[in-house]
Amino acid sequence: MTHTKKNQQDILSKLGIKNLNRMQEEAIRTIQKKADTILLSPTGTGKTLAFLLPLVSSLDTDCNEVQALILVPSRELAQQIEQVVRNMGSGFKCNAVYGGRSGFQDKQDLKHRPAILIGTPGRIADHLRKERFDTSYIQSLILDEFDKSLEVGFEAEMKEIISALPKLKKRILTSATQGVEIPDFVGVNHATYLDYLHESTQKLQLRLINSPTKNTHETLIQLLSNLTGQPGIIFCNFKDTIQEISDLLQENGIEHGCFYGGMEQSDRELSLIKFRNGTHRLLIATDLAARGIDISELKFIIHYQLPPRMEEFTHRNGRTARMNSEGTAYILKWEKQKLPAYIGEVKVQEISSSKEIQTTIMSTLHLTGGRRDKISKGDIAGFFLKQGNLKMEELGVIEVKTEAAYIAVPTEKVNEVIDLTNNKKLKTKKIRVSKI
Repeated sequence: MTHTKKNQQDILSKLGIKNLNRMQEEAIRTIQKKADTILLSPTGTGKTLAFLLPLVSSLDTDCNEVQALILVPSRELAQQIEQVVRNMGSGFKCNAVYGGRSGFQDKQDLKHRPAILIGTPGRIADHLRKERFDTSYIQSLILDEFDKSLEVGFEAEMKEIISALPKLKKRILTSATQGVEIPDFVGVNHATYLDYLHESTQKLQLRLINSPTKNTHETLIQLLSNLTGQPGIIFCNFKDTIQEISDLLQENGIEHGCFYGGMEQSDRELSLIKFRNGTHRLLIATDLAARGIDISELKFIIHYQLPPRMEEFTHRNGRTARMNSEGTAYILKWEKQKLPAYIGEVKVQEISSSKEIQTTIMSTLHLTGGRRDKISKGDIAGFFLKQGNLKMEELGVIEVKTEAAYIAVPTEKVNEVIDLTNNKKLKTKKIRVSKI
């Protein structure tokens, strides 16, 4: 751990953020002054930064043990928060642990204690039982999307973990849902509530797309042809429906990724990487993608199937029109189908019969080297500019993981770039480069 703590302005400058929003400013002031804070704010409003900034400022630079614990309901949210902390350049070590990740890798990371430990309740509880880290220095506990953790059955593990934290001074709970009961074992007393749920963005447009037939496939393709080139998510309720729509898009030459709970973790991560870097402009997903995943602002989402409850509908819509951006949520249905009671009046939108589908112009390359090999984004950019003969404007999004890295490059140059870079040395390591 470095012994230089960056101030808030330095961190914001590094993140490229000029101003915090009103919720973030109030949350930071409250978290710094109060022992217990409940932060309720819509998906996409910046809750992660709202609790990380005061958390980082409270850490002790001379302590080499875990000082803050962040519990999350999903591995994707754990990874997202870990990446935000890394991007902040706070000077404090941070690690995320979660189910599906190598236990050996966890053990190695925990040998050199992170100041901030992030994880799913199941994996954190497992490490506690094995005494992999000391809990007596943990003074801050964050339960991010705490309602979701309770909903997916982590109550027993959360109770076990919290009971093992004897020196807690601060508890921060966040949610994008109203009216969730907080169990007694959390230990919240006289909490300060910050409720920004009513300040949901006004830039979200809700539009109804009517299909003339019960089979809405043709209407979906027409809608997508009207939205060509824009990034968006098609939400479905079931895995079987995702497969059905995936087959439909494939038949129509539409590149896309899938994202749902039954997928292997590596496949889910790869779907998000390709979505973030523009290899795929569309993601077909269940409500698992409605919150807690690291993706940029979207221009639209499509409710191919409407969820049973208003809460899921709201979370899905929160993936677009985030912060100060505009976005549209489309409801696709058979014209004679009735809408659920939780949906009010919606403007009907006509779509053209255009069948032009834009093909993907970027492809993703996999590199067999990552952070563990001391490889950075800058190293990879320089490597592909010099060794791969790419121009600066041809370099796509670069993501560096612990043992691998990914870069988006123009599809038309993929084979040439692989020939020029595969089995070449990047810093001190000979790497393999392949298209995925």
